[in-house]
Amino acid sequence: MKKYGFTIVSIWESEFREKTEFVYLLEWKNEETMKTAWDGFMADKEWKEIKARTAKQYGNFVNEIEDRTLKLTDFSPEKKLLK
Repeated sequence: MKKYGFTIVSIWESEFREKTEFVYLLEWKNEETMKTAWDGFMADKEWKEIKARTAKQYGNFVNEIEDRTLKLTDFSPEKKLLK
């Protein structure tokens, strides 16, 4: 993720429907940067090889990736996250 400019704000672990999920809160400068980074990461040969090797040894850890773009509302307390 670092290779593609991901800024991880925080990571949570969640138990949901008898499975463990990891939830990452990522910060982006803009949506175009986010899309470019995700496209690069998902196509990354090294990540695909690690994922396949890990799945072969331990079973699938990543069955699917769901993403959501969060947009700050006018009525939310604003936090300055970008450096």
